[in-house]
Amino acid sequence: MTDDRPQDTTLDPLVAQGQQKIRWAELHQRLLRRLREQFGETQPFAELTIGMCLHVEPKTAVLCSVLQAGGAQVVITGSPGTTKNDVVAALRYAGVIVYGRQEDDGIQHRENIRQVMTHNPHLLLDNGADLVAAYLANPGLGRVIAGTEETTTGANRLRGELSGGVAFPIIVINDSPLKLIIENEHGVGPTIVEGFMRETNLLVQSRSFVVLGYGSVGRGIARTLRKLGGLVAVVEPDPIRALEAVLDGMRVVELAEALSMGEVFITATGRAGALPAAAIDHLPDGAILANAGHFSWEIDLAYLRSQATKVEQFREWVELYTLADGRQITLLAKGEMLNLAGGGGNPIETMDLGFALQAQSLAHLAAHYKELPSGPQSVPAEINALTARGMVQVLSRKV
Repeated sequence: MTDDRPQDTTLDPLVAQGQQKIRWAELHQRLLRRLREQFGETQPFAELTIGMCLHVEPKTAVLCSVLQAGGAQVVITGSPGTTKNDVVAALRYAGVIVYGRQEDDGIQHRENIRQVMTHNPHLLLDNGADLVAAYLANPGLGRVIAGTEETTTGANRLRGELSGGVAFPIIVINDSPLKLIIENEHGVGPTIVEGFMRETNLLVQSRSFVVLGYGSVGRGIARTLRKLGGLVAVVEPDPIRALEAVLDGMRVVELAEALSMGEVFITATGRAGALPAAAIDHLPDGAILANAGHFSWEIDLAYLRSQATKVEQFREWVELYTLADGRQITLLAKGEMLNLAGGGGNPIETMDLGFALQAQSLAHLAAHYKELPSGPQSVPAEINALTARGMVQVLSRKV
């Protein structure tokens, strides 16, 4: 399949590079292409501004084009370490307002969130509940009528620290069984393992891995490692998930026991402090740390850095910390999401499904927000069913 659209030969090289990456993603995002055509006719977002916090990479850019086709003004920021600068350039060229670059730290990220909210969005597409938290801290920044949340981490925040404070409906995409199965388990899980292999250039076979968390992401990581010959132990406090891990053939252990047997530790809990300071004190010499959660807070990075007498960077996303007691601990991707910080993220098709859920949920909210209860809620059953049927067609190569 070729791109017959005219090419602008005067483009900035960074814009052109971003456009090429976006075009490749677009070719394989059939559900989003179909929705873009539909939204172009129905205009569900006419005269609305959508504020987004989502990883700024090629697949997200295609989602932005769908929302624009539906009449929206789109304003977006990403997450520290996962923003792709060439995609930022291409999005700006396409009329999307973008705040952020790959080099941004947590402080700049918070400023980017604030900047998005100064555009007074009507709808929020959130990732980790950062936009919602900013809005609740300063309701003057916005005229929000509804929103969506992409992640486990964000869902936990909405139902935990932000519980009761949200006066508008938020559809939690992560509640959808489609996202849990397709995107989290078959998308995030395998690409975290791919990221480990790519960034370290180390063997999986015979290496001892500890996966912290056996939700859909942790399950995908553990199962992928096991299929590749890794020795996998799981730390999971929830008894039902722990039982599932046992039935999957995993060894389920307490964190204290895992510290004595692991070589590579991967956090996938969606919660802060999964690998706390006390655990870092007992990590074996040579341990490798990686994170699959939305926020780097799953690992107590401040404590790790405070204990280091020397930090060496061997590869772009590989840092070796020498601690005061002589132990050496390797940190991958600065504790950010390993599959996105060091690579291309989830497979295109899995994000096609996840973003189709996002786009349809936003359209549903724009039309029905007055009828829906406030606070976090699940993706409507009819949207799940419609998206599932479409994905079956796509994966069966029928469209």
